[in-house]
This record gives sequence, structure tokens and C-alpha cells, in this order.
Amino acid sequence: MRVTLAVVVLAALSACAPAIPDSRAGVDPGTGVGFGNSQDYLRQKAEREAALAGAVLPPANSVSAMPPGVGTSPDTEAERLAADTRAALAVDPVTGREMVPASPSNPPPAVLNSAGISQENSFDAVGAERSIEQDAARIAQNRAQYQMFQPEAIGPRPGDVGPNIVAYALATKHPRGTQIYRRVGVNLQSKAERACRNYPSPDQAQLDFLRRGGPERDRLGLDPDGDGYACDWDPAPFRRAVQN
Repeated sequence: MRVTLAVVVLAALSACAPAIPDSRAGVDPGTGVGFGNSQDYLRQKAEREAALAGAVLPPANSVSAMPPGVGTSPDTEAERLAADTRAALAVDPVTGREMVPASPSNPPPAVLNSAGISQENSFDAVGAERSIEQDAARIAQNRAQYQMFQPEAIGPRPGDVGPNIVAYALATKHPRGTQIYRRVGVNLQSKAERACRNYPSPDQAQLDFLRRGGPERDRLGLDPDGDGYACDWDPAPFRRAVQN
């Protein structure tokens, strides 16, 4: 008897409990009205709000799901630029005429007698303009206008113009590093390195070295090893130039 009474009580409670909605459906939190799914709910809600506001929504699936500006309209910025470029390339900027793409079946027209373009390398073009006799006369006329100049001797060098590093290189025979002149002092190499930094090139250092009494005297300390060559100046290139 007690078991039967418990079953009756559970059945009564089950009948009074509200039904649990399907998880795929939903309920409008404002109205408690059920709907099939979230997309239907949003669409119906938008239609209801639009109806209250007096607006008309476009039909479903009439708006593309693509992001705006991604191939959805022919008026995108990239397509406008491409259209402008094609239009610019299709017109000759000089004549304003429409350009025709060249192809094997549509070769470019031949350029004849254009200003600034020589036809001298085209036998057909030259043959059409003048005969062989006229061409020979033109060559003879051009040769008659040539001016021939005979070389002349430079002449002797003027008086004392100072030392010459080329003449000094040819007058010496010993290689670099061969001591010829006596140098006295301490730290000659370090002093020479500091002194040589004042010259833009070894040629300039050698020229100043000769002007100041070199190679016998080295007043500025440019020739520490006494070979007669200042700041590692090398006379070999001048000697090879004369031999060749």
C-alpha cells in the first residue's frame, strides 16, 4: 500500500513539473517565447524590431556573408586601380590613340624617316634615298673635311722646376729597403709613421722629401731605413712603364 502511494505521488509531481526544452532550442529571455535555434531567434527578433520601427529588412540570404571589400563589389579600391592602369596602358600618351598589342599576327609598324633615328645601317633605306654614286660622293665630301694634325715635340723642360719623382725613380736602381743613406736617432720608424700621416699619398711625401734635401738629408724623418724612399714610396711602377 505504501509503495503504491509513493508511485502515485511521483507521478503527480512529474505531471506538475515543466517540460525541459531541447538544448538546440532557446527561450527569449524577455518574453519567454521559445524558438527553434539562435539564428531563427535573431532573425525573428530583428523582424519584430524592424516592424515596430517601420523599416523593411531584406529577405534572408540576400546579403553576402563575405567581409565588405573582399571581391563583393566591382568598385573596390584594388579593382578601380586595376581598371585605371588598364585604361592608361591602352592609350598612347603621346598621340592619344588606342594601343594595339603586338603579336606575330600583328607586328609593330616599321619606323621610317623618323626624326633622330639614323637609317644609315639599312641598305634598303639608303638605297631608296640615293644611288651608289651619290653615296660615294658624300663619303668623299666628308673625307675632304677631315683635318690632320701632325705630332710635335714637347721641347725641353723649362729651368729649375724642382724635383721630379719620375726622373728620380728612373735615376735609381736599388729596390726598397736597401739602406743607402745613414739615419741617426731613436724610434725612427714610429716617428716616420706619424710624419707620413700628413701626406695624402706616398708620391706627395716623396716629392716633399726631395724638396727638403732628400735623399741625403731627412729633416722630417720620412725615410727611417735610409733607402731614399719616403713613406714606403715605390719607384718600381715608373721603371716598369719605361721598360714596357
